[in-house]
Amino acid sequence: MHLSFRAPAGLAGSAGCGVLCAALLLGWPAQAQTIYRIVGADGRITFSDKPPSPTESATVLVPGGKNLSLASAVLPPELRQLAGKYPVTLYTANNCGPCNSGRELLLGRGIPYSEKTITSTEDNEALQRISGGNSLPLLTIGGQQLKGFSESEWTQFLDAAGYPKSSLLPGGYRSPPATPLVILQSAAPAAKADEAQPARAPAEPAPTPDNPAGIKF
Repeated sequence: MHLSFRAPAGLAGSAGCGVLCAALLLGWPAQAQTIYRIVGADGRITFSDKPPSPTESATVLVPGGKNLSLASAVLPPELRQLAGKYPVTLYTANNCGPCNSGRELLLGRGIPYSEKTITSTEDNEALQRISGGNSLPLLTIGGQQLKGFSESEWTQFLDAAGYPKSSLLPGGYRSPPATPLVILQSAAPAAKADEAQPARAPAEPAPTPDNPAGIKF
């Protein structure tokens, strides 16, 4: 199945789905395959049961519910629950060997994570407010912070959080692209730059009573 149309100017977002999207959902049986809403580089919107290419953005249509980002929607239920309870965020910088090692560990183990890059003065200042320093990589698992890369330490904390030891990610899964820690408004006056708010580390969740290492998140 593959439907397509070009959205009018200003309707490339969710409003561009319009009547076609509603008709598609109303006629979508409960047991139907996953349907992707894909926006191509030329602005053309297509609806297909085939996953998008790496150059296309997409959301997954859910009948009677909120559309999901592709990364979140394709996670198995077990991983989706863990990612909601103990979200994993990796803070990195360019030309950082330990950052690359940390990324490879997460990818190799199939850990869903978001990545924040430290490339500007504002990013660095925000990182210091979050972690009390500028050591990279920084990994957060729920409310726990791990400064610097240590394969054994990272593995221990991921195990304690309950993440599987081997990947459960479906084929074709793509992690969300890395984004700056502080998103600056290019049109804002320079005096407003100091008001940019950094991402906050997740609140510390309750201790896990069955944690053999005694780690608290």
